[in-house]
Amino acid sequence: MNEKLPSLKQSRRRFFKLALIAAGVSAAIFDGTPSFLFNPCRDPASAAPEKSPWLAHLWQGLDPAKVWDCHVHLAGIGDSGHGLYVGKQLLSLWHPVLYGQRLFYMNAGCASAPTGTVDENYVRRLASLVRNMPSGAKAMVFAFDWYHGDDGVAVPELSTFYVPDSYARQMAEEYPDAFEWVASIHPYRADALDKLEAAYAQGARAVKWLPAAQNIDPASKRCDAFFSVLARLRLPLVVHGGEEKAVQGVRLGHFGNPMSLRRALDAGVKVVVAHCASMGEYEDPDRPGTRQKSFDLFARLMERAEWKENLFGDISAIALRNREPEVIKTLLMREDWHGRLLNGSDYPLPGIIPLTSLSQLARHGLLQKEALPDLRMLREANALYFDLALKRSFSWQGKSFPAQVFETRTFFETA
Repeated sequence: MNEKLPSLKQSRRRFFKLALIAAGVSAAIFDGTPSFLFNPCRDPASAAPEKSPWLAHLWQGLDPAKVWDCHVHLAGIGDSGHGLYVGKQLLSLWHPVLYGQRLFYMNAGCASAPTGTVDENYVRRLASLVRNMPSGAKAMVFAFDWYHGDDGVAVPELSTFYVPDSYARQMAEEYPDAFEWVASIHPYRADALDKLEAAYAQGARAVKWLPAAQNIDPASKRCDAFFSVLARLRLPLVVHGGEEKAVQGVRLGHFGNPMSLRRALDAGVKVVVAHCASMGEYEDPDRPGTRQKSFDLFARLMERAEWKENLFGDISAIALRNREPEVIKTLLMREDWHGRLLNGSDYPLPGIIPLTSLSQLARHGLLQKEALPDLRMLREANALYFDLALKRSFSWQGKSFPAQVFETRTFFETA
């Protein structure tokens, strides 16, 4: 819990490692795309998948008004005065890996425009991406609460970033045609239940947790009162499952074990396991002394009949390089799960060019090679559109994701 930040020696070692990776990136990483590290952030209006013979099917059978991307991060550096925060380590060259990670995130969100603040540029770009999709499509934008100690007190110095509920709500109010908002409330805080009731009254569509980065143990009885209110309000809990890589400085990785969510499910909470817990491995509480892949533990939960009405998975990040293609194949083949899968992008991650290898996905038989150039062009103009097109293009042994996986509005309006 009190793990220290990397030492100067460790940071220097990471810096040289990062430099070596950057030096070889054009030859080894960039998947046939031009040799640059960063997203060129082309005009979203230039995205025209309907003109592609490989992507023209994208909206076939889909109602855009029901397409809500259920996993979208708000981000910034706090220069707008709305209370956003990033940890000092992400702003310091003494922590080069974290510093570089922040640059990638901000570039992926095209937030470095010469005018306006970084916070404002990020959200304007995001709204533009949504507005350049068919009318009715929306992004569900996440707040993100502080790391809290076991005493329920916020600890900013152990927090990687912070996005207030008030900011997420305000963005949804300012861009009602583009955004819905998702609250983030730490269950240990003294005012947790009041904040939860208020968020629901103010139109929050769900609550987001990243337990390992926020010090939340979903298996603890300390969460019971929070779970009781969530169940009564029928407000879904979108909770990270599996190992966490995107948020550095995580100190409590075991909290990502999907089996820890059984307490919430037993309490009647609608639980959405982010990424379908598709990375990492954990101790198996049903088989002491053994470890299982996180995705296999998620699959075991999905098989439990008593939770079929309340347990769901979002398919954000499943296409990233650090996931196994076999996960995608399993999700495509498990047609009995399709009614319980929800599409999300984990934006801005789809805008980070090196994170998704289209060639690798094609080599594994999930994409047609002929579609790759058009997907790459789409990614450079509209990362949200790209993520949707990519998953709509997946196919394995004649199976693909049906429309209901992408029409998530129904779930969040009626949960």
